[in-house]
Amino acid sequence: MLLPSNEWLAQAPLERLQLDWLSAANVEVAILRLDQIDPLISGNKWFKLVEHLNAADRAGAQGIISLGGAHSNHLHALAAAGKRLGFKTVGLLRGHAQETPTLKDLQAFGMHLHWLGYGGYRARHEPGFWLPWQAQYPTLHAVPEGGGGLSGALGCVALKAQANAQLSHLGWSDFHGWWLACGTGTTLAGLVLAEAGERPVYGALAVPGDHGVAPHVEAIIREAGLCMAHYELLDASRGGFAKVDPPLLGFIEQTEQVSGVPLEPVYTGKALLALRQQVEAGRFASGTRLIFVHTGGLQGQRGFAAAP
Repeated sequence: MLLPSNEWLAQAPLERLQLDWLSAANVEVAILRLDQIDPLISGNKWFKLVEHLNAADRAGAQGIISLGGAHSNHLHALAAAGKRLGFKTVGLLRGHAQETPTLKDLQAFGMHLHWLGYGGYRARHEPGFWLPWQAQYPTLHAVPEGGGGLSGALGCVALKAQANAQLSHLGWSDFHGWWLACGTGTTLAGLVLAEAGERPVYGALAVPGDHGVAPHVEAIIREAGLCMAHYELLDASRGGFAKVDPPLLGFIEQTEQVSGVPLEPVYTGKALLALRQQVEAGRFASGTRLIFVHTGGLQGQRGFAAAP
């Protein structure tokens, strides 16, 4: 597995977000368009994968085995990277066999799939979970769900440099914080490591608070030995992971029409709506400048379009 670095992908554009609710509060937001770095290996997924892939390369592995659901952006990016770069991929799936646009792509990309059921998938954090899979696939390197852990976070540290390199194009000399959606919290943890207490990082939770995001972030920070961490997690799940409602969908439609920025309802749409609510509540002082990270995930919304 001879792998390229982050420079292999195009740099994510940093664009000013022009919306009336931001103008009314005199809050400036620039959006880091990770959705534009690659047609298939999109969003934050490559950044979360790159250090895992480097570890697999160092170990002499022939490929990667990882986990996800039927609409998993992580598995989609992993399978696409495997096809493009020539390494084997295996996906362990939550639930029972079904057909989704994402799964069709995984198979087209050459990923071998195993369905674990729901109970089997819940066991993924238990000791010994990986032993039978490592016995079945001894040449593959295991990567946690969503590309999580310290390796995943370290890959996301590069996002700070991508943004800083483009601040002058906006006429900004600096900014005051980051805002992004959180599923596992890995990307947020990477930005927390990058900032080391310099700027706050706000994570809009796409999952309920009991899904273990906070302990996961804290574990990464402890493992990295970081002394200063300034971040906050806010519930943006609207009742549960992948739960949508008419106000959310209406907000996404209106925002896309005005800004031209595509959003999806699981992560980026919820995160931007949560930011609007915080801005309108007076959370941020006039003159505040924030960077909103567009974490991608647009391929997953095909499952919503296909649902009855």
